Amino acid sequence: MAEGFARTHGADVLIVQSAGLAPALAVVPLTHHVMLEKNIDLGDCYPKELEHVEGDIDLIINMSGHPLPAHSGAQVEAWDVRDPIGESEQVFRQVRDQIEQRVLELIERLRSRKPVASEARPAAARPAARKVDTRRRPTRQ
Repeated sequence: MAEGFARTHGADVLIVQSAGLAPALAVVPLTHHVMLEKNIDLGDCYPKELEHVEGDIDLIINMSGHPLPAHSGAQVEAWDVRDPIGESEQVFRQVRDQIEQRVLELIERLRSRKPVASEARPAAARPAARKVDTRRRPTRQ
């Protein structure tokens, strides 16, 4: 669910990968159903183990309720989220809505963060922008 919300609403600030400590064999059909109610198609998302995460990781959201094994030094944020597996459709919706709210808060935090040093330099310190002739006139020799 979190991956679906993050990809849908935060693609401008997040590169999302979802993995778990003990992933299920497949995404539960009820998960697909309640996400489609929010117009989010999880498509070919599938549960993965942590070792299948690729590249450098800046932030780990831990919703497992268990400590993580040693990791690459990425920041870890723990979210207390109920596991809806085996529960009613109503519980799936409650969990979905809770996850959606947490993901939207994370996205807002990331969008409002201060720019990195290279983006914060005064205009005079930045290299001059090239002018582009959008009228495609021949250049002078």
